[in-house]
Amino acid sequence: MSKHILIVDDDALMRRSLAFNLEHAGYRASTAATAEDALAFARRDPPGLVLLDIGLPGMDGLDALRHFKEQAGIPVIFVTARRRELDEVLGLELGADDYITKPFDVDVLLAHIKAVLRRSERQAQLAEKPYPLQVGELAIDPRAHVVSVAGRPVDLSPREFDLLHTLALQPNRVFSVAELLANVWGAEFVGQPQVVYVHMRWLREKIESDPNQPRTLLTVRGVGYKLVSP
Repeated sequence: MSKHILIVDDDALMRRSLAFNLEHAGYRASTAATAEDALAFARRDPPGLVLLDIGLPGMDGLDALRHFKEQAGIPVIFVTARRRELDEVLGLELGADDYITKPFDVDVLLAHIKAVLRRSERQAQLAEKPYPLQVGELAIDPRAHVVSVAGRPVDLSPREFDLLHTLALQPNRVFSVAELLANVWGAEFVGQPQVVYVHMRWLREKIESDPNQPRTLLTVRGVGYKLVSP
C-alpha cells in the first residue's frame, strides 16, 4: 500500500505540481490550501507524512504543526520560502521532522521524504520494545516522551529526545557522529557534524550534574559518543 502524503500550501500551482510528482513517485497525494482544511482532512484520512508550508493564510504552519503532532504524531516536513535560519531552527525544535526551502529540486524533496518516513517507521518499531529504558539514574519512556534523572523530570526538545533515546538503546556502545546524524537526523544531514556537537552540549546541560565533567554522556575522542551508567 502506497504511503499517503498530505500537501498543505496556499499556492494552487505548487499543490498540483507536488501532487503530480509524488504520485509519479508512487505515493498517494492529497492537498489542502489552508491548515484548517488540512487538519480536518487528516482526521478523516490520516496521512503518513505532511508537507506543510509555514506562510499559510489563517492558521500558520507553526500553529498547524502543534495540532498535527497532538493529533497523531504525524511526521511533518516544512516546505517554506522563508530562508531565515531562525524560522528553520524554530520549526525543527517545535517538532517538525525536517524542512526544505523553495525553490527545490523534486529529487531532493523525495530524498527528504524517504529519510523522514524511514525514521518514522524505525521509531514505530522501537516503540514495541519494553520501556522505560534505564541507564543508571536516567530513565527514558518514548511512549510517554518522558525523561527523568533520579526521578527529576527533564524537558527535552524532540531532537534532543531522539538523540538520547538512540544512545540509550545500546548503552556503552560508541556511536560515530556520522551514525548519529543518519539515525537521528537522516542522511541529508551527513557532513554537518556541528549539529550533533550542539545537541550533545544541550543534552549535557540538562542531564549531567556537571556538564563540563560529564559522567553519563561521554566523548570517545576521535570516534564519537556513548551513554554509560556512572
